[in-house]
Amino acid sequence: MEAKKIRSTFIEFFQSKQHHYVPSSPIVVKNDPTLMFTNAGMNQFKDAFLGNEIAKYPRVANSQKCLRVSGKHNDLEEVGVDTYHHTMFEMLGNWSFGDYFKKEAIEWAWELLTEVYKLPKDRLYVSVFQGDAGDNLAKDQEAFDLWKAIVPEDRIIMGSKKDNFWEMGDTGPCGPCSEIHIDLRTEKERAEVPGKDLVNNDHPQVIEIWNLVFMQFNRLADGSLKELPAKHVDTGMGFERLVRAIQMKSSNYDTDLFGPFIQALEKKSGKSYGKDEQTDIAFRVIVDHIRAISFTIADGQIPSNNKAGYVIRRILRRAVRYGYTFLGFQQPFLYELTPLIAEYFGDIFPEVRAQQEFIARVIQEEETSFLRTLDHGLKMLEGIKAELNEKGEKVIAGKTAFELYDTYGFPLDLTSLIARENGFSVDEKGFAEEMEKQKTRSRAASESETGDWVFVHEDTGVEFIGYDFTETYSHILKYRTITDKKGDRYQLVLDKTPFYAESGGQVGDTGWLISDSEKVRVIDTKKENDLIVHFVEKLPVNPEKRFSAEVDKEKRTLTMNNHSATHLLQSALRQVLGDHIQQRGSLVNDNLLRFDFSHFGKMSDSEITQVEEIVNAKIRKNIPLLEQRNVPIEEAKKMGATALFGEKYGDFVRVITFDQDFSVELCGGTHVPSTAQIGLFKITSEGSISAGVRRVEAITSKAAEAYLREQEALVKEIQDLLKNPKDVKKAIESLIQERNELKKEIENLYLEKASGVKLELLKQFVEKDGVNTLVAQVELPNADSLKKLAYELKNEVENALVILAAKIEDKPQIAVILDENLIASKGLNAGQIVRDLAKEIQGGGGGQPFFATAGGKDLSGLPKVVAKAKEMFL
Repeated sequence: MEAKKIRSTFIEFFQSKQHHYVPSSPIVVKNDPTLMFTNAGMNQFKDAFLGNEIAKYPRVANSQKCLRVSGKHNDLEEVGVDTYHHTMFEMLGNWSFGDYFKKEAIEWAWELLTEVYKLPKDRLYVSVFQGDAGDNLAKDQEAFDLWKAIVPEDRIIMGSKKDNFWEMGDTGPCGPCSEIHIDLRTEKERAEVPGKDLVNNDHPQVIEIWNLVFMQFNRLADGSLKELPAKHVDTGMGFERLVRAIQMKSSNYDTDLFGPFIQALEKKSGKSYGKDEQTDIAFRVIVDHIRAISFTIADGQIPSNNKAGYVIRRILRRAVRYGYTFLGFQQPFLYELTPLIAEYFGDIFPEVRAQQEFIARVIQEEETSFLRTLDHGLKMLEGIKAELNEKGEKVIAGKTAFELYDTYGFPLDLTSLIARENGFSVDEKGFAEEMEKQKTRSRAASESETGDWVFVHEDTGVEFIGYDFTETYSHILKYRTITDKKGDRYQLVLDKTPFYAESGGQVGDTGWLISDSEKVRVIDTKKENDLIVHFVEKLPVNPEKRFSAEVDKEKRTLTMNNHSATHLLQSALRQVLGDHIQQRGSLVNDNLLRFDFSHFGKMSDSEITQVEEIVNAKIRKNIPLLEQRNVPIEEAKKMGATALFGEKYGDFVRVITFDQDFSVELCGGTHVPSTAQIGLFKITSEGSISAGVRRVEAITSKAAEAYLREQEALVKEIQDLLKNPKDVKKAIESLIQERNELKKEIENLYLEKASGVKLELLKQFVEKDGVNTLVAQVELPNADSLKKLAYELKNEVENALVILAAKIEDKPQIAVILDENLIASKGLNAGQIVRDLAKEIQGGGGGQPFFATAGGKDLSGLPKVVAKAKEMFL
């Protein structure tokens, strides 16, 4: 039985027991300060158990996304090492809120496992709470007697408080529980050692699959227990383990829940799973972690350096590190697994399908960032280990671990993991002390082998004159070579430079260094701490000579246009959308400007227009730049200056003002002398990049002019196609109206045809076992007409089961509708029927028990749908 079928069978089984299906709550907890992530199926029902609210339904079932990587429930270190722990997993559960209790929970659990899933009874064991003297709790005799009526007594295990008494926390609802375990060992192994002896002893093939918790007590703050006024049932069954048990696999990772992911990794890495234990661990870590990462991002938690975001970043980096070290991935690879996530989980958790592209983008960006540091950082660790071995020491200093974190982006737990694998440990207390002392220190990243600086002239410091000049005479103070996979690259430092170093979103300047004997291209300029570093295509032959340092003026001018326009844009956004607008990132170069800002809704066309009009009005006003340098930071704040994201500010700052009442910002970038130089401003796109963050892209000056010319040319082409009408808009509207009228005529013809089809179809119903069944293939104009026809047929025939296979706009569709009476009396379910039939058209679908639809890819499969349906019901 495939995993998807196992999941749906669970839900349908409990629906047949009058349970209401409740979709999974988000994996990221929004309103519970005690939890970062949902770690059990009962989390969303916590208030009902605590008595804070009345349960909406007395019986509930669901499949809940869970994550256990922090706090009390932290399985991260076991994940991948063994074959049955996971970070993200699904918990199948059924709940009773003051309704049924132990008898039904136990009997239904056994029925589902042995009669529906057909698990062998001789491989199952159950446990019962044996009592606890400390809490003055007696043995759970009721559960014992119920189990004894179902299974032989030698398969019942008496469990301690640790294994068989479940508590929500230090206080709150709690109670005894019964666990169901399965022995998946070979027949020979089972004959040698009884499975009963291995239950709850961490045997990889004797595992718990279901826990039935009977909440009948409330743990008070003084530690005492009090009987609850209403008794509840809270069960949780690990879906991954259940699938493994039903598919009789020796590992969760051998099931079809993980197999496709492992196969994709095998294809991409060129390595095989099952050949080497360490490589196998890497496979398991990656295919587990990609699920956790994808589901949390889909639920709104972006990897970051804080709290829940940091947990997700840790998981992602752990996966990248295993892929890098053991599978040979030197480039981002995790994000390429996201289509499989959407494919295998999109039906039950549609958010991963809806956000597939966004999830992939976030993961790719995180991978790219981490891979830049990983290679160099691992080499540093090798050196650290060598030094410690020479000294006969086994502890990596906290300062060293912090340097890896602060400079190379290594999380402490990753350093600790690598250290443990090599027989070392980390001074975590020392790390915490370094973290406290240097909170604001920036992390630098390197993926290259960097040579030592070669000094040419005495280093007397660097003077930046780029705000006032774009060329000057300079001397090279020092240079060095950087070697990476692309070859050698070169950096040099000048004593005086007009080149702006990348900062605050503005890209670095390019240009030339010209001496009397050579010309060297400057391809980029960046800051290294406070040092301005020039990247050059080649090292000068005679570096000791004097050079004319000349900035690419056209590029600088276009970049300044975009940077000043960004300031105007931010102020305009605040004016139109509100003061909550805060910068979250930016990019300013000679081609465009990109501005990320906090906002929780899509900008309307009207809002975009308003922002453009405000910015262009400021441009036409020709507002002169007011630049104030070395302003005390407190004074700048009093002036109302807005800080730009990504900038570091000292005691003295530079303030850029375009109209005191409009735009006053702290900024270290280069700007136009007056706004008229910007020329024209045009927003080209607006969209979301993450939860609560929007991105605007815009162009100015030459790029904006080119954009308008392209639009003008497009309009001219449209005019030519329409034979140059006087009113283009009116001509297009006429075409659209004509098209809609023709479409409506066609639909009316189809409806007339459908009416005749309905009369013919009413003659084709066949009665069997009290069910009037119609199976037919039809051709209709759209899905609405298919639905309408199905409902009309059902309403005119008693106890009707209608299955229609239709060709709609050259695509196959299926509709199944049935009389509500047949759901209970005959056990029929339209959703299940349509899912079974959809396989014939390479599709899928679902819906309600009485009405469901499906679409597919294979139009030629429609006759097969009809044949299969007739075989099933006629």
